[in-house]
Amino acid sequence: MDKFVILGGDHLEGTFSVSGAKNASLPLMAATLLASGQHQLSNIPELRDVRTMAHLLRIIGARAELADHKLSIDTTHCSFWEAPYELVKTMRASIYVLGPLLARFGEAKVSLPGGCAWGPRPVDLHIMGMERLGAKIELEGGYIHARADRLKGARVTFPISSVGATGNVLMAAALADGVTVIQNAACEPEIVALAEFINKMGGKVEGAGSDRIEIEGVSELKPAPFDNIADRIEAGTILSAIALAGGDVNLVNLRPNHIESVIDCLEQAGFKLQVGETSIRITADRKAVAVGIRTAPYPGFPTDMQAQWIALMSLSGGSCSVTDTIYRDRFTHVAELRRLGADIAVEGNTAYVRGVDSLQGAPVMSTDLRASACLIMAGLAAKGRTDLSRVYHIDRGYERIEERLRSIGARIERVDEPMQV
Repeated sequence: MDKFVILGGDHLEGTFSVSGAKNASLPLMAATLLASGQHQLSNIPELRDVRTMAHLLRIIGARAELADHKLSIDTTHCSFWEAPYELVKTMRASIYVLGPLLARFGEAKVSLPGGCAWGPRPVDLHIMGMERLGAKIELEGGYIHARADRLKGARVTFPISSVGATGNVLMAAALADGVTVIQNAACEPEIVALAEFINKMGGKVEGAGSDRIEIEGVSELKPAPFDNIADRIEAGTILSAIALAGGDVNLVNLRPNHIESVIDCLEQAGFKLQVGETSIRITADRKAVAVGIRTAPYPGFPTDMQAQWIALMSLSGGSCSVTDTIYRDRFTHVAELRRLGADIAVEGNTAYVRGVDSLQGAPVMSTDLRASACLIMAGLAAKGRTDLSRVYHIDRGYERIEERLRSIGARIERVDEPMQV
């Protein structure tokens, strides 16, 4: 099993190119099932989750090849409408195939999902959305079994905003009979990208990016090339890492308007950012001013940046609170940050962070994807050596992160860690 060995204390300098968005890639890949034929997606990151989704598409009958961040998917011969437990258990986002399979084949059998170890992510809203579109749903043996001769447009009102459920209903409704209106829809850029892709294939989606999306179903969609958006969470992570470790780095190939909440908080924390149309240059030569945040659905501060913000605040010049309103128990990284010398207390869904003078390298362990990112950040800022184990989590969402961090001056190596017996 691999681990990262990080030698901290160096400032970071140079240019960092942001990858394509993982959280947009996965629903885009699922959406190719809606249209029989050859699809070409570009700016796709070469990640474990992308490979997992590609394998799932192959099980369904597609051909999928990823090379040089270009993904070719041929869905012509898809005929199998089941997503098996053995694969779905490794990645929660596999639930995205539910809507497309149901819309195209009239039937779908998808295992209840797995993924990161922390916190429940119920699929109730996905099921509710399919039922509103006319599907009959049975839960049997750990599977969601959905049937519908032809989905019918309907009004779907979510009690809470859900990116996954919004995406699933959006895809299913694209081939439904009639008009579907999603109320309290997720506004995230990943949903906008999905809607743009469906429209390029001949769909009729309006309002994506707002909390009300209207979809007029069509009888057929056709493949169309699509360029994926940049990963806003990777961009926010790297900006926060530079703010914590210090340095002067120009991030390129991103969309700054997708992370305005993070930019605003970094500026409040005292860092200088020069924002261009597709770039951000950050200069960090001082400790952060303590800035408390509350996570919120887009355009609020992302829950996927909560762990990274706690890491940054651990070396701030004051005290603040970080509250996660999306996932109440997403704080497994706190215990590991404490091993590095951070002063953090957790009560309920709030972490109380008191800035310390310095962090000290130590052995730590990843518990999920974003926890891995925050521990890499802390290791880059800590004095001495940090050994970060279980880094397979980071490979789910950050492509070759150690190589790309080395390109801006980080001392980080991936090494094989012998199994303990």
